Amino acid sequence: MTLVIEPLRIGILGDFNPEFRSHPATNDSLQHAARKLGLKVESTWLPTPSLLEPRAAATLDSFDGLWASAGSPFKNFDGMLKGIEFARVRDRPFLGTCAGFQYALIECARNVLGIPDATTAEEDPHAKNIVIYPVACAVPNRDPNSPKLSGKVGQIRLRPGSYLAAFYGKETIEEEFFCNYELNPEFEWMAMEAGLPVVARGSNEECRAVESPAHSFFIATLFQPQLSSLEDNPHPLISAFVQHVADFHRKRIDDSILT
Repeated sequence: MTLVIEPLRIGILGDFNPEFRSHPATNDSLQHAARKLGLKVESTWLPTPSLLEPRAAATLDSFDGLWASAGSPFKNFDGMLKGIEFARVRDRPFLGTCAGFQYALIECARNVLGIPDATTAEEDPHAKNIVIYPVACAVPNRDPNSPKLSGKVGQIRLRPGSYLAAFYGKETIEEEFFCNYELNPEFEWMAMEAGLPVVARGSNEECRAVESPAHSFFIATLFQPQLSSLEDNPHPLISAFVQHVADFHRKRIDDSILT
């Protein structure tokens, strides 16, 4: 592997809250992967209101990869969509987890399929096109204060031949969830039409992840891989993300030299 001397810069789209378990875990999981790969990573949280500022595009362009975080409702709904749109249009390595998964689907519904009112039930429970709706099958015997979908909830089947299955090296996995909303099955057609086919399903055929075969790395999961990453056992999906970020970084340097 070619040595990357400069630290990789990864922007995390979201409003950091140290009380959310997934937020510090996101930072930590990137460092776990970076150390395993012999790389250096600098992660910076990008508050959603800042993603609508005049220089937001220049700021986003300064990062080698973007991660849409958990933590909805965000301070600025449209700001999160703008950040995801940048990653999709510019083919920047992108990972979305939990709410990042939900908003990636909404962004594609609005900007690829032209459904301007596509939204979540959390944002507008009375909207016509609710792409993301409340979890249909709540976890039994869960803590009263926990989301409807929390902890490791059965096995997840990965689509054979998908990038996701290749990164895991297997086709059945278990992952942690911490969410109240998921893809409305009535809009699953939309994911395929927008170029984000379903590549992971729950025990009742629920959509648990999508990916874009047309991008170098564009994957979004309802589960949160950062919650199970460990110092001595980095998560394979996050390691794959960091490796693709490094590849993008090297290509950007090579292109700048050639020009």
